[in-house]
Amino acid sequence: MAISNLFGLIGYPLGHSFSKGYFTKKFEEMGLSKTHAYELFPIPQIEDLPQIIATNKGVLKGLNVTIPYKQQVIPFLDTIDAAAERIGAVNTIKFLPDGTCKGFNTDYYGFQNTLKKWSGFSEFSKYKALVLGQGGAAKAVIAAIEDLGIPVIKVSRNASEGIVSYNDLPQLMSDVSLIVNTTPLGMHPNENTSPEIPYELLTKQHYLYDIVYNPLQTAFLKKGLAAGVGGVHEGLEMLYGQADKAWEIWNA
Repeated sequence: MAISNLFGLIGYPLGHSFSKGYFTKKFEEMGLSKTHAYELFPIPQIEDLPQIIATNKGVLKGLNVTIPYKQQVIPFLDTIDAAAERIGAVNTIKFLPDGTCKGFNTDYYGFQNTLKKWSGFSEFSKYKALVLGQGGAAKAVIAAIEDLGIPVIKVSRNASEGIVSYNDLPQLMSDVSLIVNTTPLGMHPNENTSPEIPYELLTKQHYLYDIVYNPLQTAFLKKGLAAGVGGVHEGLEMLYGQADKAWEIWNA
């Protein structure tokens, strides 16, 4: 029986991704492996997307979007749902029966749900949060945190309006608790890299969340544990949460 429902992931590079394994196992468990498949599409530039769509026309039902295309992909979509438009980033694409495609953001749901379930929520929700990085994933993370009533301080390599630099962090550490890494620092194969925060100023007040999931425990989280932080959260649960939400959208 031929594959009639193709799904996949676009991004570059994709050597770190667990998505194909996750969905392949899901299809097997649901008895769909003869008609459903999930493939990786490592495209060096977003301009390669139309070719992937054209090559798989008729069978391509949905795509996930990862680094570095969560913002760059938007002009290639016919429509975008209200939540993704507010966030300003797309990580899920649904191909509709009329041949058009629509963008969604499931990172928001995957991240926020894990945050609310985290045992440290009652503690870190009393303080401000630091979000490291300003890419597409950061936009979803910031919206998810702010919607829970927690003020966010945005951090990037260079300070600009509304954004502080890593050099500004020492004077801010006593005002924050939750610190989220949305950068690819620490991701396979560069496991020894980590964001340049003042780890020596970390205390039990701080909770570190890394959305990187390969490796499960990044250098960022290891340094936090060594400093005695209140808790750390790995990124795999967020990956599964956003993937399940994407599957829900593709089948709606």
